[in-house]
Amino acid sequence: MSAPANLKYTKTHEWVLVEGDVGTVGITDHAQQELGDVTYLELPDTGESVSAGEPFGVVESVKAATDIYAPLDGEVVERNDGVIDAPEVVNSSPYEGAWLIKVRISDPAQLDSLMDPAEYSTYAESASH
Repeated sequence: MSAPANLKYTKTHEWVLVEGDVGTVGITDHAQQELGDVTYLELPDTGESVSAGEPFGVVESVKAATDIYAPLDGEVVERNDGVIDAPEVVNSSPYEGAWLIKVRISDPAQLDSLMDPAEYSTYAESASH
């Protein structure tokens, strides 16, 4: 399983790419494999606030519906409407085409609580067994 080196990860299988004060958020390859074919996404609107560890959206698949959790506190500055219209992109491109939201980060110190790729790979591997 690949965990891109430029991302940070949560124990609930979200990733975040930090560029300046904006974090781009998506779900990991591990999460999409566990879910199976993604059929629906519910995401917050631009301007809404998200809180670290709290659900900000829902992903539904042929297997289950599950919450998507915010890795950081902040305000949604952009939503990927393309992935809402074509949720199957989550399965084919979890790290590129299927980003979900972009958040203006309100507390950069929260990044310290996220896992690096090596930590996440170990965690995801143990979660699979």
